[in-house]
Amino acid sequence: MSYFTTRSMEMPYLYQELVVDRIQTLHREAEEQRLISRMSRVQRARRDVRRATERLNRALVN
Repeated sequence: MSYFTTRSMEMPYLYQELVVDRIQTLHREAEEQRLISRMSRVQRARRDVRRATERLNRALVN
């Protein structure tokens, strides 16, 4: 009887551990996505600055 009681008591803890692990994984993935998004915005901004600089240089030369 003790075996079944111990085993049934372990299951909620294992489930809780899986849930906590999944939540932590989701938080990490969300942070990674935020970082990727920020990097994309920075790259886009740099590209826009480069294009604007090229347009300005062309306008100054003409």
